[in-house]
Amino acid sequence: MGSARPLTLGEADAIVPERVAKVFGLLADLDQAEMALKTWTEKKLWLASLAAIGLSVIWPVCGIVRASDKDNAETASASAQQEAQSAAEIREHYTKHEYRIPMRDGAKLFTAVYVPKDASAAKTYPFLIERTPYSVGPYGSDNYAKHLGPAPSFVKDGFIFVYQDVRGRYQSDGTFIEMTPHKDKKGPKDVDESTDTYDTIEWLLKNVANNNGKAGIYGISYPGFYVAAGMPDTHPALKACSPQAPVTDLYMGDDAYHNGAFMLAANFGFYVFFKPRTGLEFPARRWRDFDYGTNDGYDFYLDMGPTSNAKKRYLKDTNFYWDDQVQHTVYDDYWKTRDISAHMRNIHCAVLTVGGLFDAEDLVGPYRIFNSVARMSPDTSNKLVEGPWVHGGWAGTKGDHLGPVNFAAENSAYFNDHVLLPFFRQYLKDAEDAKLPTALMFETGTNVWRRYDSWPPKNVQTKALYFRGGGTLSFDADAKESGGSAYDEYVSDPNRPVPYVETQTTGVPQTYMDADQRFAAKRSDVLVYETDALEEDVTVAGPVSPRLWVSTSGTDADFVVKLIDVYPMDFPDPDPNPQEVRMGGYEQLVRGEPFRAKFRKSFEMPEPLKPNEPTALDFELPSINHTFRRGHRIMVQIQSTWFPLVDRNPQKFVNIPDAKPEDFQKATQRVYRGGAHASTLMLPVLSK
Repeated sequence: MGSARPLTLGEADAIVPERVAKVFGLLADLDQAEMALKTWTEKKLWLASLAAIGLSVIWPVCGIVRASDKDNAETASASAQQEAQSAAEIREHYTKHEYRIPMRDGAKLFTAVYVPKDASAAKTYPFLIERTPYSVGPYGSDNYAKHLGPAPSFVKDGFIFVYQDVRGRYQSDGTFIEMTPHKDKKGPKDVDESTDTYDTIEWLLKNVANNNGKAGIYGISYPGFYVAAGMPDTHPALKACSPQAPVTDLYMGDDAYHNGAFMLAANFGFYVFFKPRTGLEFPARRWRDFDYGTNDGYDFYLDMGPTSNAKKRYLKDTNFYWDDQVQHTVYDDYWKTRDISAHMRNIHCAVLTVGGLFDAEDLVGPYRIFNSVARMSPDTSNKLVEGPWVHGGWAGTKGDHLGPVNFAAENSAYFNDHVLLPFFRQYLKDAEDAKLPTALMFETGTNVWRRYDSWPPKNVQTKALYFRGGGTLSFDADAKESGGSAYDEYVSDPNRPVPYVETQTTGVPQTYMDADQRFAAKRSDVLVYETDALEEDVTVAGPVSPRLWVSTSGTDADFVVKLIDVYPMDFPDPDPNPQEVRMGGYEQLVRGEPFRAKFRKSFEMPEPLKPNEPTALDFELPSINHTFRRGHRIMVQIQSTWFPLVDRNPQKFVNIPDAKPEDFQKATQRVYRGGAHASTLMLPVLSK
């Protein structure tokens, strides 16, 4: 893996690298880099969270293997031509305006508006809005975006495209607050994202001519949060919203914490760039890449030591956003007030929530928004789409593969042109019914789209997979182990943690979400269990629930559970196969999650474990929709480190950010099986 250096793809307009990191995740392996380059060249990379970033982007955090100078030059030349053509088409068909829209408290939010040139009293258009903390550049009424809307088809169809710097970012007034807490009760001057959305729409209706009186909002990742946050107490003109990969509850499974474990590499990589501003500002034209001093993030973070050293050594006092993430290690009011899914009331617009089955950042958010809207605003049209995508992949990749795992079609184009556009046309243009099911779910393994009237589907049965002796898994319990004293054990050393990827990278390669796990299975500190070859297909549709009995010789421990699809040895290799991947025996990660055991009873009040005493861990792995094919095997791996994706647990009950080097100690971990202490994995299996 190459060093973490800037990768310039062409001539830039204003560049804001953190938005790229946030929308795409941190593309850090060769396959992803090549895919991004190819996609950008051929499809112009219609970034849904950015009005116009220009083709040229510096990848800020990722360790990317760079193409040759000749290849880069050829790519840049072709890209520049396509970008120039795209910009010319937009300039030909749209007129750009810039406004500072006043909010009810007097703050003014910078807003760029692109109006179709053929708009008239006889031909009106709806607003399609994106609100973002990542800049609406390029700035200046004569500087046009190179891309508009979620996809090229939207430009051809025609909308009044609106892009707004949210409160406190770039050219907008006010103070930026991470994941702005929603206020259920408001006075006349109280503001949050729902009021800013309301006031923006109200102003647009009155001041932008030739609109049809209807508005829609979309956005990916952080902009997805602003969609969800703008839905409560819906403006009457707001008819359709699409929160996509929305950041929803940072502590409960989205960007910051997963089951109490801190997602180290992704958050450090983000917050070295996403920092508080000192006043109105424009994006930097060039952004200095953070110097890790190595191309191996494993070594970098191990040398860093406790997470508190990130501030001492690198961030200093430059970023209180990072400080907040690290210091709030329990589910306290800081996090609770920022859970936007708790406020999905009084929503009167159609909602289409979108997520990626391989989203490394906001995997849980879409489900939380979908479920909360269904529960709190039951009369609202509420749909869910989950496809074979990484974070924001429907806007930046073809959706036809991830690493060597193939998905058989260009699923992003299908979604954008045949799902998302019809959805907005139906509600904003009174077009024909988009005929979307409640849940449109891509099924990995078989590579087909499924239509369900609920999620999880109603016709699932929960089946237990039992951990058995000899590293086996079975849908049948082992009668010989009914006494409950049997166990498997390993020694976990936080000073020699299990890596989460096999390669060297300072970023978070999105391909880890379906990466081959054979490298981990060879380690002595990873337990491996697997079934016999399946005699028939097994489709798992919904959250997967580990029900473990474990113990540790320490007073705290992490337990990482990975669900894996093991391919048969005769599975064909990719064609072409430039990486020379051998798919026979490939151990595809389907879903993996850590659980910090001190939170086994409460995420608010952690408790130490009693050394060597069995204790129950019950939690969920986020939803999957995957078919384990006949001839494949189902595997489960269990380990206590997953580094540096997850911060290290010292295996001693302490406040982990403040742990000292001597606190990090080896511990013997046990996983019990049989009888009252039978460890199982509960699978929602689709009935035939």
